[in-house]
Amino acid sequence: MEAATDLQDTASLTMKFEFNPKLGIDNPVLSLAEDHNLSDSWSLKRPRFCLLSKEEGRSFGFHLQQELGSAGPVVCRVEPGTSAQHQGLQEGDRILGVNSDVVENEDYTTVVRRIRAGGPRVLLTVLARHVHDVARAQQGKDAHFCPTLGPGVRPRLCHIVKDEGGFGFSVTHGKQGPFWLVLSTGGAAERAGVPPGARLLEVNGINVEKFTHNQLSRKLQQSGEQVTVLVAAPEVEEQCRQLGMPLAAPLAEGWALPTRPRCLHLRKGPQGFGFLLREEKGLGGRLGQFLWEVDPGLPAEKAGMLAGDRLVAVAGESVEGLSHEETVSRIRAQGSCVSLVVIDPEADRFFSMVRLSPLLFLESTDILASPQDTFSAPLVETKDPPVEVTSMLLVASRQCFLYPGLGGAYGFRLSYVANGSNVFISQVTPGGSAARAGLRTGDIILEVNGCPVGGENDPEKLQQLCEAEPPLCLKLAARSQQGLEAWIPSKSQEDWALASDML
Repeated sequence: MEAATDLQDTASLTMKFEFNPKLGIDNPVLSLAEDHNLSDSWSLKRPRFCLLSKEEGRSFGFHLQQELGSAGPVVCRVEPGTSAQHQGLQEGDRILGVNSDVVENEDYTTVVRRIRAGGPRVLLTVLARHVHDVARAQQGKDAHFCPTLGPGVRPRLCHIVKDEGGFGFSVTHGKQGPFWLVLSTGGAAERAGVPPGARLLEVNGINVEKFTHNQLSRKLQQSGEQVTVLVAAPEVEEQCRQLGMPLAAPLAEGWALPTRPRCLHLRKGPQGFGFLLREEKGLGGRLGQFLWEVDPGLPAEKAGMLAGDRLVAVAGESVEGLSHEETVSRIRAQGSCVSLVVIDPEADRFFSMVRLSPLLFLESTDILASPQDTFSAPLVETKDPPVEVTSMLLVASRQCFLYPGLGGAYGFRLSYVANGSNVFISQVTPGGSAARAGLRTGDIILEVNGCPVGGENDPEKLQQLCEAEPPLCLKLAARSQQGLEAWIPSKSQEDWALASDML
């Protein structure tokens, strides 16, 4: 990770935790992890940026865990000698941002999903847990601490195909980088979306900021007739400098890319979906889930599936690294409507070369909800207060009508009580159909499509209702504040939930 400029000394600045992006790099709430000695507690009092990378079959080297009674996940362990440690990730850091997405108010499952979907390189914006908690207490629960780039102000990943004028740019340089590009009017680089005066960051997935001019020239010559460059326009470089953000590839938007991932939306027919999923070795000998035997005239072919496509996500959630059985289970959990993200062999080679996840370059209209956020996801057994207590802690009932979003996702998750007394909403996807309809975490489900809920066989009945024609009509009873407090286990803030994820 390379900073655009050196950070100024902030030791003499006020210790008060405030975020004002207009103050830019002089603002004490901003820092880059590798530009500061993290043994200095002052450097931990500001949001930091950690650009993590991992090799094939390896992890980033940290464990993420949900803290009971608190919003968002927290880093609970960092493995020595890993990318996470080298980039300054610390135990107790709270995740504020994943790549270009602000996640400080997202639930644990969503944050884990975004990190796993980030591919081999992920940029995390983090803040020490104790600093975050104090700042929230001072500024309110709605305060935001994650610096972000403005709309459309992001680095660009541009694929340039050489024409009679070459690549259409020359390079300004000293003895070695950084390099800036001078474009030929109407040339290949300009047509590929390279902005005027852009700073050159990467060539074919390799950082060239410390290359000599001769090394860069050889790298470009080795590219042949086409090259993929990561560049930053002057306004992007300036805003990143002001915010202390690295000019990182995971922040990039794609311009004139030779290929992109494809979203396939399938609805099961009388003969099924019409494809076979098989685990095979792909690029570099790594295992992947490949789609074969696409039957003519069935839903898979009609949706655009091609034999040899590799499956990278189910309902927007990455399946990279999952076993064949786990992947099949994710697909089956979607019911009769399935949304798959696939890449063909050409796209697989391209995204492997630039070392970025293809999921970063989905069109915004193709972004899907997680299968864990859909009504058809397996129900989760949990504990709840006794029936007589719960019934006294509910407020007036209401009705909500839900229509599925892309891929049939309604945007909520159900859990049921071990004794069969309650089925309730345990998770609501921000911005999803359920959230727009007014569902809230903790809501008790009383009826679904007019059918009362409250017996021992409710999990089975609710699973059958996932294939009901929309809209779903839910009759809900919200928990009172007293009921929510009774529902959440009473433990100290130092206690952790049992589950954690290695990332």
